[in-house]
Amino acid sequence: MSIDTAALLQGNRRALAKAITLTESKLDSHRQQAQELLESLLPHTGNSIRIGITGIPGVGKSTFIEAFGLYLIKQGKKVAVLAVDPSSPITGGSILGDKTRMEVLSQQNNAFIRPSPSGGTLGGVAQKTRESMLLCEAAGYDVILVETVGVGQSEYEVASMVDFFLVLMLPNAGDELQGIKKGILELADAIVVNKADGAARLMAEQTRQHYSNALSILQHSAFWQPRVLLCSALENHNIDTIWAMIEEYRHKAQDAGVFAHKRNRQNQEWMWRLVHELIDRRLKHDPHARSVCDAMQNKVIAAQTTPYIAAHRIVESLKG
Repeated sequence: MSIDTAALLQGNRRALAKAITLTESKLDSHRQQAQELLESLLPHTGNSIRIGITGIPGVGKSTFIEAFGLYLIKQGKKVAVLAVDPSSPITGGSILGDKTRMEVLSQQNNAFIRPSPSGGTLGGVAQKTRESMLLCEAAGYDVILVETVGVGQSEYEVASMVDFFLVLMLPNAGDELQGIKKGILELADAIVVNKADGAARLMAEQTRQHYSNALSILQHSAFWQPRVLLCSALENHNIDTIWAMIEEYRHKAQDAGVFAHKRNRQNQEWMWRLVHELIDRRLKHDPHARSVCDAMQNKVIAAQTTPYIAAHRIVESLKG
């Protein structure tokens, strides 16, 4: 598959889409070509702010992302939206309606919207999203929005690949505060109570106070105390305040030396995760290693050897 690298670096959306399609291919030859392309583009990456956005179904993620993206474009930004759902092996976040859900945003010259494909390959959807982010950065997109389509594991996946993690909530504090996982609050750099308009405005303010209280008892980084803001994506209310907050976060993180350190740590953790997945893949597909695995498993079950010795021999079988 031929990729026009020069066109991609100039921001050509067709070249970018083709490059992302290459990274999504399951063919070994395409995988090798994709990795070579990514390595050659690395000097042109890293100049964006990567923002993860999550929220329960019905919270208005698409409306918020469209309003937020349109605001950013008016500020002279180039915006890429990537949808990811590692928790779903069937749809995998490949919602072909993404562009119709954000119809106005998708028509902007400085916007690029791309759903993630289904998993089933090394690294699954998370790797494809990470690689798509790098390609979007190389194409000059300076704001990358990563939307979690699913719930559960997807929040942790997305938080591990972005600079700023934003959680959208509805203005009904009681039920939602009981149902939300504590871990999500610990991941959040900010909570935004959406749909804070009309009759729901007072309830939204009560919800904001509930989440502020909940966040105050959690341990956070020294340079940033997560904020809780209100907004109405439908009425474009407080969208500018949210962007100002994210910009403040970026400046504080850079001044504290945390911004680059966080990205470096994410890349290291991702490398080791891929190492473990490659080893697991080799154990499943290499005939010799597979036979050693089966033999050692049977010996452990029969109490003929210890799990440590069995594990050591399995690892030894990978040499060669």
